[in-house]
This record gives sequence, structure tokens and C-alpha cells, in this order.
Amino acid sequence: MTVPQGAALSIGAVLGTGVIALPALAAQTAGPASLIAWAALVVLSVPLAATFAALGARHPDAGGVATYARRAFGHRAAAVVGWSFYFAIPVGAPAAALFGGAYVAAAVGGGTTTTIATAAALMAVVTAGNLGGVRVSGRLQLGLAALLVALLLTATLTALPHARAANLHPFAPHGWWAIGPAAAVLVWGFAGWEAVTSLAADFARPGRDLPRATGIALVVVAVLYLGIAAASTLVLGPGLAADGRGGGAPLAELLAIGVGGQVRTIAAGAAVLLTLGTMNAYYAGAAKLGAALGRDGALPAWFARGAAPGAVPRRSLLFVALLGAVSLVVTAATGTGTRALVLLTSGCFVLVYLVGSAAAVKLLPNKTLPVIALVSSVGLMLVTGWYVAGVLVIAAGALAYTRKRGRVVDSVPARLT
Repeated sequence: MTVPQGAALSIGAVLGTGVIALPALAAQTAGPASLIAWAALVVLSVPLAATFAALGARHPDAGGVATYARRAFGHRAAAVVGWSFYFAIPVGAPAAALFGGAYVAAAVGGGTTTTIATAAALMAVVTAGNLGGVRVSGRLQLGLAALLVALLLTATLTALPHARAANLHPFAPHGWWAIGPAAAVLVWGFAGWEAVTSLAADFARPGRDLPRATGIALVVVAVLYLGIAAASTLVLGPGLAADGRGGGAPLAELLAIGVGGQVRTIAAGAAVLLTLGTMNAYYAGAAKLGAALGRDGALPAWFARGAAPGAVPRRSLLFVALLGAVSLVVTAATGTGTRALVLLTSGCFVLVYLVGSAAAVKLLPNKTLPVIALVSSVGLMLVTGWYVAGVLVIAAGALAYTRKRGRVVDSVPARLT
């Protein structure tokens, strides 16, 4: 995997589908003051991204954060972290796919049927792309990232001439304390810096390439997120938060103002691109992680095939795809909606960040950034609140499996030392 492909995977994992709706949700919570929350989370992303890149460069392995937890705290911590990330993907992927599907339904009609059919198609495309291996997945992601960056830059640059400073007043209509809840809303949009660590061993020179890819992704994500947030606030003004359900599509509105065209069609195209990019990055990382967990005993050995660098973890990938399909069917059949899926996934990622940062404090020679990342992770846990509770079920399952198995590999394979 090349540096541009790695950067594209990180960009897709972090930007996610949140860029379509998060500006409206944050503005609804804190008004223009939500821009401070955006800036704060961009700043917090720097130590988190740098810490995970340093861990991946120093210990390149398909296990990603689970490998770091094992080295620092033993096999049980590794199993909990590995399960938290691995089983979060088939829960979160349908939520992202349904989000994209809803935009397509708004553009072409068909309501719920179109939404679900589009979601299923998106999940199938991403699975097929990853079955071809990380090179195919990386090339797909590189193309998606290029289109996404062009789309977001176009929306920002063409809409900014319509900005009005008056839209910044009142700056904090709900009080300054509302910035905290706005930051909690934005946590979902900033998860993902750990996703590419599972693919570190697939870089030609992980020690050099992974930090470079992460650095590129940091700059791109910061510019795009802050640009879209600022443009949304300055151009759309009070209308940005007008939808009480938080279902606005500011990206589509900015494109319509800047370049014209059909709002729903533009929104559908943006949603599909963002959904494909996010799901592709997470499916690739999760598939590798599942194979590593099978290799190290935290999952059945059946999963282990494909854990070696350059190998395709098809069994693990198909298991993730199957669970994702089941999750989509259950969600559609019960009419639960995506909110519960999103909250559970966020809780899982916060735990992964917390344990991964703690492991970095122990494993990395330079403690400054890991300590900052650990404090940042604690802060993220506080703002996500009870959402983290959902991950306790997954953690309990991981611990129960390790106890029942009676023997889990607690040493790093010789080829990694």
C-alpha cells in the first residue's frame, strides 16, 4: 500500500458520513459557537492521530490497537479492544449505509424500500472491493477520496462568496456551555484515526509511510471539516439549524448556492461517496483485525487466514459482511432507525481510543503525545457519557470467550519481534 492510498483510507475513515449532517446538528445545539467545538476536536485529533501512527510505525501488525493492548497489558485487554473495534463495524456500517440510502431515496423516490436497497448495495460494493485485497481497496479509496476532496472544496469555495458576517450573531444563542454538548455531537465525525493501524504492515516501509499518510490525512481532514463548518455557518445562517430533527443537508445546500443544480441529486451523490469511503476504510481494517484476532487466539482459529502482510482476510471480511447484513435486516424489520447503531459504535471507538492511548504511554519512548492523547480520550468518554455503556456487552463477551477457551496466545509472534 502506498502513502497516498493510506492517506485516502484515513481520510475516508474520519470524514465519514458526518460531514453531510454534523454542521446542522452542531449548529442546532450551540449556534455559531459550534465552530469552537469543531476547532477543539480538530486540535484533539492531532495527538490521537500522531499517537496511533507512532504505534503503527513501531509495531506494524494486522492486530492494530489490539496488538498494542496485548504488548502493554496482556491478552485480555487485547481481546476486549479487538472485539470492541471488530464488532463495532458490522453495527456501524448499516447506519452509515442507511444514511446514504436516505439521500438517494430523497433524490429518486421510493421511500424506505429505496433506502434499504441502496444501503444493501453499498455494503455489497464495499465487500466486493475488499475481497480483491488491500491494493484493490486502496485504489478504490484513493479514487473516492479524490472525488470527495474535490466535492467538499467546490462546496466551500463556491459558497463562501455568499457568506454574511451577520450570520455569526448572536454567536452563542444557547449559552457558552452549549459548546460541550455540540462537541459530543461531533465525536462521531472524528472517530477513525485508529482504523488504518490494522493495515500498517501492508505499507512498504511502515516506519516512514504510516506517519506520512497520517500527516497528510490530518491536514486534509482539518481543512475540509473547518471549511465546511465555517461556510455552513456563514452562508446558511439560522437556516442551518432550522430542522428540528437535525436532518439538514448543509453540504447539498452549499453546492446548490455555489454552483446551482438539483439539491437532492447533489446530496445523494455526496452521501454515496462519503458512505463508500467510510465503509471501505473500516471494512479493510476490520477484516485484517479479525484475522489477527484469530491468529492470536482472541477469536477462533478459523478467522486467522489472511493475517499475514499482503494476504487477503476473506473469512474475516465475509463474517463482518454477514453480521452487517443481519444488522441491516434487523434494523429494517424492527424500524429501530440508525440512532442506536450510531451511539453503540461511538461508545466502542471511545474505548478503543482510551486503551490504545494508555498502551502508547507504556510502549512509546516519547510520552508527551501519548499522555495528551490519553487525556483527550478521557475527555471524549466524558462527553459521550452513557453511550459507552453499550460496549460493556461486547467487552463481557470477549472476556467470557478468553475464559472459556482457557488458553490465549499472550506473546507476540516471533516474526513481529
